[in-house]
Amino acid sequence: MGWLWWFGLALVLGVIELLTVDLMFLMLAGGAAAGGLAGALGAPFWLQIVIAVVVAVLLLVLVRPMAVDKLRKSTPEAVTNVRAHVGRTATVISDVTERSGRVKLEGEVWSARTESPGQMLAAGTTVLVMKIDGATAVVAPQIQDMPHQPYGQPGPGY
Repeated sequence: MGWLWWFGLALVLGVIELLTVDLMFLMLAGGAAAGGLAGALGAPFWLQIVIAVVVAVLLLVLVRPMAVDKLRKSTPEAVTNVRAHVGRTATVISDVTERSGRVKLEGEVWSARTESPGQMLAAGTTVLVMKIDGATAVVAPQIQDMPHQPYGQPGPGY
C-alpha cells in the first residue's frame, strides 16, 4: 500500500510542474513514479527510495537539459507591444511629412513622420511602418509587388 504514496507524490509534483513549467518537478515526479512502480512490484521500502532517487537524478542530468533546449528552440519569441507594429501597413489620414502627420494603424490614430526627408505622403495613401519612435510611427510609401506568374506559366511576352 506504500506504493500509493509514491504515486500521490508523483501527482503532486506533476501539478507543481504545471504551475512552474521548469521541467524539474516533472523529472522528480518521474523518480517518484519509478519508486511507486518498484513498491507495486514488491520491492522493500529502502529499494524504492534508491530507485526513486536514481531515476530522478538520471532524468535531471540526462533528460532535462535536452528537453529544456528543445523547448527553447521550438518556442519562437513573440513580438509584442510597439515592435509588433513594425512591418504593418497603415493609412495616412493627415498628410505625413518628415516632421508631422497622422496615420490609422490597427484601428488607432498614430502620430507619424516620413522616413525620408523632403517626402510628403498624402491622405489616403497606404504606407508601411518602418519603425516606432516613441509614440510616432515612422512610415514609408508601400511598394506594390509586381504581379508574377506561377511557376511553369510564361509571363507576358513569351
